[in-house]
This record gives sequence, structure tokens and C-alpha cells, in this order.
Amino acid sequence: MTLASVLTVLADHPVLVLFLVTGIGAAIGRIRLWGMSLGAVAVLFTMIALTAWGVSQGVTIEVPSYVGDFGLVLFAFSIGVIAGPGFVNALRTSYWMLLLVSAIMIAAAALTLGLGTMLDLSPETIAGAYAGSVTSTPALAATGGSPAATVGYASTYIFGVIGAMGAVVLALRHSRTDADAPPRIVDLVIRIDTDSTPTMTDLTRRHGGRVLVSRLRRPDGEVVVVGPDTVLEKGAIINVVGPERVVAAVTEELGHPSTLNITHDRSRLDYRRIILSDSRWSGRTIAQLGVAERFGATIVRVRRGDVEFLGTPDFVLHQGDRLRVVAPRDQLPAVTAFLGDSERGMADLNPVALGLGIAAGMLLGLIEVPLPGGSHLSLGAAAGALIVGLVMGRIGRIGRFVTTIPNAAATALGELGLLIFLAYAGSKAGSQILQAIASGEIVALVGIGLVVTSFAMFGTYLLVRHILHLGGTKLSGVIAGAQTNTAILAFAQERTSHDVRVALGYSLVYPTALVVKILLAQLLTLL
Repeated sequence: MTLASVLTVLADHPVLVLFLVTGIGAAIGRIRLWGMSLGAVAVLFTMIALTAWGVSQGVTIEVPSYVGDFGLVLFAFSIGVIAGPGFVNALRTSYWMLLLVSAIMIAAAALTLGLGTMLDLSPETIAGAYAGSVTSTPALAATGGSPAATVGYASTYIFGVIGAMGAVVLALRHSRTDADAPPRIVDLVIRIDTDSTPTMTDLTRRHGGRVLVSRLRRPDGEVVVVGPDTVLEKGAIINVVGPERVVAAVTEELGHPSTLNITHDRSRLDYRRIILSDSRWSGRTIAQLGVAERFGATIVRVRRGDVEFLGTPDFVLHQGDRLRVVAPRDQLPAVTAFLGDSERGMADLNPVALGLGIAAGMLLGLIEVPLPGGSHLSLGAAAGALIVGLVMGRIGRIGRFVTTIPNAAATALGELGLLIFLAYAGSKAGSQILQAIASGEIVALVGIGLVVTSFAMFGTYLLVRHILHLGGTKLSGVIAGAQTNTAILAFAQERTSHDVRVALGYSLVYPTALVVKILLAQLLTLL
């Protein structure tokens, strides 16, 4: 079989190409050089290489656009669901970031216009070069996708990805000193020396609800579960759970660390890690579960993904959360049955929420807003799916309808969608890059891409870090969101072990950056 016939077979079977490139690209992405690896981004570059090779042999290898759309909306919705619980709280303090990123995108467009005019490029080519420099396919579509715009896009896109990756690496150099890192949850056994005899409610109120006591050993030796009205009497020994600094403050207030570890006494009270797999309790707060009233149990910690949280009464639970429960030994089987404790709960796709959520997001993306001159603006399917995912992940439940997806399942779905989209995007760029080389404008366009991408990405890094003092981990997500590029997000996520702050930073700026880029690309074609 000749090389041409192999390429022809691949061209005739795009699904085969999709999985072949995904497997090969993912394998290449795991190769580490100088401590770095491409990760999922390698799928993009593998597909670019394959399709460019095919074009050079007279064979067009292309993944259908609807396959790329499927991957993109699946990824965007999943990211929204993951970031949703923390999105609203972060948004209240992040409006300056949105304004700053918007200003950088506007300045990058002005820079592209100035350079393109100096080099006597057409408005369509300039608009395409801007879209490629900021790696925005929707912005390219907003230009009308003319051949000139496509050449500009293909010529600047690759460095748009590489430059943003460099900015992410630079941001993550500071991640170890992040002030916004989730506090480490610890537990400590304390002997009470104070004569003040506060109740548990008094203690939690003084420390902002950030501390729990999982069990108490009375002076007479009886070990009991602690409730809101439990008196913390002198001579008692308690096991305190909370952020490290808060536990230290409680220790100083009540007494001193004890050498008697009451957690080892499991004769009456015991603890167990239980998976919340019963969908009835997804979207409910810990207080609404009523495990204290039903079983005399306490949910001390909640582990979601790789992050651990304190089990405060107002904490909203999601299906798939792993709960550390302290309860009377004879009640643990009943608590386990009540919560579910099935591995299947972590992988429950919740197809009702998945299907209706993505459909609602796509419909939202289809809404057109009239603009001056008879043109229209729409969010597009990806931004619509992201916004709906954020809302559904935030609210968790509407009556009996669970609107969220377990973290593990959402992460897996998002990664699958990302790989599919990267393969599709690579097939489009690969078939166009040879046209850009043949046009003779490749040198000028590559130069514009180098300048504009460097300005946009490293400008985002410098301004957001030094003006807003954002931590490196979240900043890496902001850079990916400012570039509106899922490949950059994947790169940042893999380098941070999928830290939730990366997805949160991405989701904060992505919708705003996307809309601004679409408007600017349309404006550039008219100048």
C-alpha cells in the first residue's frame, strides 16, 4: 500500500483519524523535555502535521465541523459545571480583571491594525491575523471567513498557542506562593483549660464558622458526638477540625494540644469515608441532610476532586463528593446506606442535566443581538454552553431536578470534549497553513503574530499579576481565558493537576474576552 493510498483511507474515514490522532498525540504529549510536556496540546499539533502532510500529497484530511462543535460544547459545559460553585463569589471581586483583559484585547487589536496598515495588508487579512494571534476561531468566523482572513489566521495561530503557553509557564513559576490557595484542613486534639465553658455555637461564631469539633471526651472518660449546644467544659478533650490557622487560634483560646489522641478510641464513635452517590442529596447543604438529627453523625470534611473542604452546615454537596463522617459505630451502616457510598455515583453523567444544559447553552448562543450597520452579534455555542454550565453548577438543584454533574464525571467529559475539539481545530489549521506559505505574506504575518501575541499574553500576565496581585495558579487560567483557547487551558490544568483555580480563572474572563474579540474582529474588517 502506497503512502498516497494510506492518506486516502484516512481522508475517507474521519472517525478513524480522530481516534488515531488522539492516541498518538496524547502519547507525544506525555513526553517530558526539560521538565515540560505538551499534554493534550500535542493532539492539536499532531493533527496539524498530518493534515498539512496530506495536502502536500494532494489529499485533504478533515474532521467534520459538527464533530468539533460537539467536542467544544461538551468541554465548555463541563468546565462551567466544575467552576460554577465558586464562580459567583469570585465574580464579585473580579470585575476589574474583566475590564483589564478587555482593555488589553482592544489594545492588541489596535496594534494589529497599525502593523497591518504599515505592511499594506487588506482589512480582511488584518482581522484574520488578529483572530489568529488571540487564537479565536469565533472571531475568524465573525470576519466572514474569507480566504484573506483565513490566511492571516492560519499564519498567526500557532505562535498564538505557543506564546500563551510561555505566559502560562511564567505565571506558574509563582504558584508556590499563591495567597489564594485553599487552606489546608487539619485536625488536632486539644485539652480544654479555660473556665469560660463556651458552647460549640459560641466557638463557631467567634471563628466565622470555619471550625468543627468531631468528638469530645468528657472528664469522666465518655466520648460523645458534639452538637451545637454541647458545652466545652474544662478538662474535656476535643478533636478540632478546620484550616490550620483557625485550629491554632482555637488551641490558644481553649487550652493546649493533648498527648491523648481520642480519635484512636473507636469503641463508641468511628469514622468512615463515604461517597455521596444518592442523587437525592446533591445540591443540598450538609445541614439539610440532617445526619446529626437522624444518626447522631457529623460530616467533618468534604473532598471534591483533589481539594478538601471543611464540612460546615452551609456547605452545598455535589454527587460524587467524598465525605468523612464521624458517627456512633452502630449507626455507620445506616449513614452509609443513607448517603449511597457507590463508586457509580462519581461517574454518573446525569444525562438529563447534560443534555438539557448543553441544548440550552447552544440555544443561548444562537440569540442574535442587532448591531449598527445591519450586522448581528451572537455568543456562539461554546460561550452559551459555558454560561449555562456555570449557572447549573452554581445552583446545584431545582426542586427534585439535579442540575450538576459529579466532579469526576465532569472532568472526564471535559477532557474528552477537549481532545475532540483539538483534533478538529488541528485539521482546519493544517489544511490552511500551506496556503499561507504559498501566499508570500507568511513572513509579515508571522511577525505580526509574534508581536501581537506577546503583547496580549505577557501584557495580561504583567498587568493582572502586578496590578491585581493574582496568584500564579489562577493567573494561568486567566491567561488561557483571555486567549479563549481550550488548548492553553488544558496545558495549564495538566501542569497544576487540574487545580480548580485554573478552571475558575478561565471561566471568569472567557465570556467577556470572547465577545470583545468578536466585536473587534468585525470592526477590523470595516476599517
